[in-house]
Amino acid sequence: MAEATMFEAKTQLSALVKRAQRGEKVVLTKGRKRTPVAMLVALKPVKERVFDLFHHGDFDVPADFDELPESEQKGWSGQGH
Repeated sequence: MAEATMFEAKTQLSALVKRAQRGEKVVLTKGRKRTPVAMLVALKPVKERVFDLFHHGDFDVPADFDELPESEQKGWSGQGH
């Protein structure tokens, strides 16, 4: 649970709302004693999107993925023209 003063809430409202949308509860406090006065919670939390190729069953990394042929290695090292 996050906590923010009223001043912080005024200056960082967008960031605090984004945190609430991600499912985090944000408590707003008041005064020197930081007395809790309100809470930001999302009405409908945003689902986090996953961009991952490896979740697909048809994706396969070849065994020689990180190997370069000798001619390519020479080209990258400046030996071949």
